[in-house]
Amino acid sequence: MLKNLLLTCLLFPVLAATAQKEYNYNYTFFNNSAMSGDYFFSHIEASGEAVIKNTNGKLPVSETVFHTAGNALQLEYTNAVNGKWQAVIFRQEKRGMDHFKKAAFLSCWLKANAEVPAQELPLLQLMRADSTLTNALTISIANNGEWQRVMIPAASFAQFNAAEPAAIIGVVFSQQAGGAGGSHTIFIDDIEMLDSDKGLAITASPLITNARGYAMHVDISWKRINDPAIHFVKIYRSEDGKSFIPVGIQQPYINRYTDYTGETGKRYSYKISFLNDAYNESSKSSPVAAATRPMTDDELLSMIQEASFRYYWEAAENNSGLAKENIAGRHNMIAAGASGFGMMALIAGTERKFISRKEAAARFVKIVNFLGKAATFHGVYPHFMDGATGKAEPFFGNRDNGADLVETAFLLQGLLTARQYFNGSDPSEKMIRDKINNIWKKAEWDWFKQYPNSKFLYWHWSPDQGWIINHNLVGWNETMITYLLAIASPTHAVPASMYYSGWANQDSTGQQYRSGWSQTNDGSMYTNGNSYFGVKLDVGVSNGGPLFFTHYSFMGYDPHLITDKYTNYFTNNQNIATINYRYCVQNPLHFKGYGDSAWGLTASDGPFNYSADEPVSWQDHGKIAPTGAISSFPYLPKESMQALKNYYFNYGKFLWGEYGFKDAFDLTNNWRSEIYMGLNQAPMTVMIENYRTGLIWKLFMSSPEIRNGLKLLAAASNKK
Repeated sequence: MLKNLLLTCLLFPVLAATAQKEYNYNYTFFNNSAMSGDYFFSHIEASGEAVIKNTNGKLPVSETVFHTAGNALQLEYTNAVNGKWQAVIFRQEKRGMDHFKKAAFLSCWLKANAEVPAQELPLLQLMRADSTLTNALTISIANNGEWQRVMIPAASFAQFNAAEPAAIIGVVFSQQAGGAGGSHTIFIDDIEMLDSDKGLAITASPLITNARGYAMHVDISWKRINDPAIHFVKIYRSEDGKSFIPVGIQQPYINRYTDYTGETGKRYSYKISFLNDAYNESSKSSPVAAATRPMTDDELLSMIQEASFRYYWEAAENNSGLAKENIAGRHNMIAAGASGFGMMALIAGTERKFISRKEAAARFVKIVNFLGKAATFHGVYPHFMDGATGKAEPFFGNRDNGADLVETAFLLQGLLTARQYFNGSDPSEKMIRDKINNIWKKAEWDWFKQYPNSKFLYWHWSPDQGWIINHNLVGWNETMITYLLAIASPTHAVPASMYYSGWANQDSTGQQYRSGWSQTNDGSMYTNGNSYFGVKLDVGVSNGGPLFFTHYSFMGYDPHLITDKYTNYFTNNQNIATINYRYCVQNPLHFKGYGDSAWGLTASDGPFNYSADEPVSWQDHGKIAPTGAISSFPYLPKESMQALKNYYFNYGKFLWGEYGFKDAFDLTNNWRSEIYMGLNQAPMTVMIENYRTGLIWKLFMSSPEIRNGLKLLAAASNKK
């Protein structure tokens, strides 16, 4: 079922012989909190008469005092001879952010507005992965009300390896032994490990190239940065064109910033500057201006589509033009399934005039040339590939170092849509079609039966370990497209009967598989027949599962046109979405924020781990992924629009960003994801387009092989 349970010019580019060096991040504990109130990635303890101010056992966030905009942490404490306090600031792990610079120094910025005697300043320690602490160091700051940098050599911490910062999970501030009586407030910001105690000289000049206003936010962008001295881009805003205040910082590998002002009908001016590792600041750019404005519902839909589209257009892996697994994350690693989804988003964006057809064709030339040379295994691509070499990247472990049939199905969904779209006589469009046909024809779907009389297709194959994962594909889940494409293949088709023997399997294998992951017998026969929240469900495990089951296989395949002996899949998907919606409205676990404008449980990042949430108590963790409701526009347009407006107008300050909505949020835990996910951004662009015009459905379903495959399925259904 879910991948996380197993742990998605016509010159030919030449794939490099070796991988490019992966982007190395600074090992950071804190720059800004995504949420106001309390900081999720913190923990406080106090004993005896010692006191530390907290909200829900976490440090407060200051939005008025900060070193870099827009916030800092507030450490307000009272020492006690007969007590002790401690505050831990944990590093937030981000999926794929696993390459770091050497951690030679711990750097943080502190500010005390009133005098703090030396003996009453906090101690500082590092917390290891096993929760043990390093030796404690005293810190020193002047009591002048200014931000001051504390820079500690990593070698000062016993048994700390500067080459492996990931062994450290947190920074700890605590009371000195015997610290007496005093109550103090210290603000803390920009805690990070750096490879040097000095900043390089900045040679680049800041220049804003564009500013554009929307209903509640302004997007500004600048030329892509190549200067290695730049640590952050600093953004300034003015409401009168004269007085500029800092409103945010941006990572140097992202060349835009979204300023969510929260007000419509106002004009703003912007400047940017560059900061180096020592936070020395460059000159500021010339100002640019833009105004927010009222927007119609139709304009809001285009806004959502364009923002998510940018993930695949301007933030793609450079050499291949394909999609990254998530941002922030690995810069050079391509995700096959996300790339297929992204291709459909690029086509929708082309028709929406976000880019020209010529620009789109040039990107697809790059894509198909790369894929034509990338590693395949019996014509099937790996889940992850290195963008420089095209080799498999075993991101999910060494067993997953070869073919991934499901991710390839998602990839081909996008490629076949592109083949139908680029139907012109221009040589580049003809070349795109020809190369996609070659990729399509070489995929050996029949080989992934594993053995000749198999009832099932199998998900993975390793070139050195064979069928070691041995995961047979059984529905109901996100993988229906794998069987449909295998039946439709012009060269390596499987019998249409495998749809029923494998995907819709009803013997003990299928029953045990479904009841195993769902913890219920509901739907264990593939068919269901029960009613949930007043909605009858024909097909689906439990009460339908996470909403991405209704998205991933149906971005190209039009569910209106897929009917087997059990159901029509548009109707069935619509029922699954309705069940999901009604569950969130009822909110049986009383999570904060759930309701008729915050719904859609699906797979996403989470405060504790990635998980596929669904509308059942044991798999509802209190987090909402915007893609759940927004990608359901074709099924529940009114309810999806309610959610969209709530997410943007009410939660946009923390939820809206450079590539649209962040992956997920959890109001109960005061948490928001720091990443955008390649598998979740594109469905919003594509499914909104399918709701508005049916474009992607029409293109994909115009493929003669796809139509023939559905005819074969219909014939098999009539035989059953």
